[in-house]
Amino acid sequence: MTEPHTATPYGTLPPASPLPERRPISLPRLAQMRAAGEKITMLTAYDATFAAVADAAGVECILVGDSLGMVCQGLPSTVGVTLETMAYHTASVARGLHHVQGTAWLVADLPYGSYGEGREQALRSACQLMQAGAHMVKLEGGGWTADTVRFLVERGVPVCAHLGLTPQTVHALGGYRVQGKGDTAAAELRRHALQLQDAGAAMLVLEMVPAPLAAALTAELAHCHTIGIGAGSGTAGQVLVLHDMLGMNLGRMPRFVRSFMGEGDGSVRGAIAAYVRAVKDGHFPDDRQHAWSA
Repeated sequence: MTEPHTATPYGTLPPASPLPERRPISLPRLAQMRAAGEKITMLTAYDATFAAVADAAGVECILVGDSLGMVCQGLPSTVGVTLETMAYHTASVARGLHHVQGTAWLVADLPYGSYGEGREQALRSACQLMQAGAHMVKLEGGGWTADTVRFLVERGVPVCAHLGLTPQTVHALGGYRVQGKGDTAAAELRRHALQLQDAGAAMLVLEMVPAPLAAALTAELAHCHTIGIGAGSGTAGQVLVLHDMLGMNLGRMPRFVRSFMGEGDGSVRGAIAAYVRAVKDGHFPDDRQHAWSA
């Protein structure tokens, strides 16, 4: 039987198309995808509506990034974002996912100052985000963070690590620059990545890392799924800031970003679906367009 059209004060809406059945995303499911050679897709989202649209468009992982400081709050960097703000947006995104199939894996950033004082502070902060609805927390940096990662994982908190350009410490890095260039820097990044995997990190964001290095690390990290942003096509998956891939940015658009608004049906959901397809079939990112990543 044909579903009736729905009358609203703004006109008559056609019946909604049923969403395709999708398996809920979990750590075992992500491992299966990687073993099968299927790329993992991730996008940021900061509110219920965009989270629901991204989930419905097929994105496997939603990241409530502290990039919301710049995207939503107009801050100059991520440093000013508080744990309370992250918990608020995480809860909003989690509620949005419950309005649809809710199959996406929800990752939330531990913001600047919420885990640097020790393992116990990190656990308290992680618990706040997990109680808000996150499935996993993300923290930045290598070396000293391995002990924190191990402490969290042993207590049942899944962890995504983040190496390369780490926005929370961008001032110490000398600005938004490619990281891991040169033998010494590459060796240090590799050492940190292996330490984080050994500590139990299940995912690793590699940001603005030379593409050959990112691909080599991906091959070496058998139990830690690499998610690239400005790190070439050789990672296990890709992530972008949602507003960037929709062509909206308050500052200068990073050159590794591609706007997908013109590639779908003109809708936000269509643009996100185009992004998912492009990552899955290997059309994004295009390493030839980023000579800096070599």
